Amino acid sequence: VRHRRKGKKLGVNPSHRRALLANLAENLIIHKRIKTTDARAKELRRYIEPLVTKAKKGDMNSIRMIAKKIRHKNILNILLSDIAPVYEKRNGGYTRIIKLGFRDNDRASVSLI
Repeated sequence: VRHRRKGKKLGVNPSHRRALLANLAENLIIHKRIKTTDARAKELRRYIEPLVTKAKKGDMNSIRMIAKKIRHKNILNILLSDIAPVYEKRNGGYTRIIKLGFRDNDRASVSLI
């Protein structure tokens, strides 16, 4: 019974899910927008928003916490130097999910985040 459990399973095991979200987050930081399924976009939002908030703080502990989730230093630097200053005045809500319709081959609902 999944009472009070947060997050979706996304049809994969926990280690695959962690890797999937880390890869999606890194691609989102690099490319600024990515196209993925609705469920993955919603989970990615839950994953990336706290990272941006920590990046805005910019202290050493926050950087270490982000480094646990973002594995590559160059991507971490992009988050800290390019993305965090843009959202300095905003309190959350850094991402937006735009529904694009359905994928042709499997009819999965797709979003741009």
